Amino acid sequence: MNDLLITGGTLVTDGKREESDLLVRNGKIERISPSISPPPNAQIIEAGGKWILPGLIDDQVHFREPGLTHKASIKTEARAAVAGGVTSFFEMPNVSPPTLDMQRLEEKRAIARRDSVANYAFFLGASNENLDAVKSADPSRIAGIKVFMGSSTGNMLVDEEATLEQIFRHAPATIATHCEDTPTILENEALAREKFGEIVPFSEHPNIRSREACLRSSTLATELAKRENARLHVLHISTEEELDLFTPGDARITAEACVHHLWFEESGYDKLGALIKCNPSIKRASDRSAVRQAVADGRISVLATDHAPHTWEEKQGTYFNAPSGLPLVQHTLLLMLEMVNEQCFSLETLVERACHAPARIFDVLERGHLREGYWADLVIVDPLSQTVVDEGELFSKCGWSPFAGERFSHRIEHTIVSGQIAYEQGRVIESCRGKAVNFASVRR
Repeated sequence: MNDLLITGGTLVTDGKREESDLLVRNGKIERISPSISPPPNAQIIEAGGKWILPGLIDDQVHFREPGLTHKASIKTEARAAVAGGVTSFFEMPNVSPPTLDMQRLEEKRAIARRDSVANYAFFLGASNENLDAVKSADPSRIAGIKVFMGSSTGNMLVDEEATLEQIFRHAPATIATHCEDTPTILENEALAREKFGEIVPFSEHPNIRSREACLRSSTLATELAKRENARLHVLHISTEEELDLFTPGDARITAEACVHHLWFEESGYDKLGALIKCNPSIKRASDRSAVRQAVADGRISVLATDHAPHTWEEKQGTYFNAPSGLPLVQHTLLLMLEMVNEQCFSLETLVERACHAPARIFDVLERGHLREGYWADLVIVDPLSQTVVDEGELFSKCGWSPFAGERFSHRIEHTIVSGQIAYEQGRVIESCRGKAVNFASVRR
């Protein structure tokens, strides 16, 4: 691995900006200094006028492998990730078969080791039946324990309160929850069918996957975490009311917001319909504004995607047949930077929420910051060039985007993964291979 010297850029990390050179050697950041002489045979990237950010750590993606590879694979979606400035991903367990024990998780790690251009980690899933696997999981090898406290695929819905209590009491790592109350959703579905029959308009989605369903489940999760002294991370907050459950600076109970809930609001169903159908649902403009404000003030700790691709054909179904989820990972950083332009939050806050906080909350070792001795995961952004979303330039296997035709105000020039160039001016470097993300061995 040749030395890599990045010169003249503005580093944005740890709450500050500074013009510095950055030297990468053996995959790690060896030196950060205002001026570094090029070592012999070093590859040089001139970054004058550009921002150098830590690579994003996306704590919630669905890459569909194994079992659902007609939609996506670890190989294809990792390519989309690095094109979007994401250098490390944490992948979810609702695949086929689901990732409910360490053997299944190790099988996914082997696929990623072979195929992924990005760094990788995987959640162990919880169910009503696998408490022993959760208790015995190796915390140094998992992103965390994923609990679906709402509808999910397969047998991954955890709806027995006694089981939930045991998971919250014994989980060896951070618990990440999908919070929607299933009985409430089923009642709302019945009401929608009574009113519309099977041809339910997509604009009913926020009434079916309702704010009440979210709040009931998120409230239960936070109560359990306090009672059992667990570390809880509530995923994809979508309502204003849920924000009252979180306190800035709380290290044990944290929350995530996803870019689509920060970008879209319910009027978008008229144009995009199934393309923005996701769980939890996109809701009111007032919810979007409240969640954006919570990102700024710290009640929301993490920014992520919940990247969940489906085929175009699957998305053409009627309301009850079209699956929930959308592809996001290739445009996540561009969306966040657009919100910086709109003064929703600062560039430094973006870096804190999308890079530093995921590393801290999930006990990631030596990633998430631009620091000497850390792995060289970084993204170089040109703040003066634009990006137009062209569906012919997508890397995600599904081949479509809800942002088709959108013009963003920045351009991602390079993504560096564990010291290797993974993406360069529109091209994925296929020879790059990410590394397994390492976690602290004691994480309770």
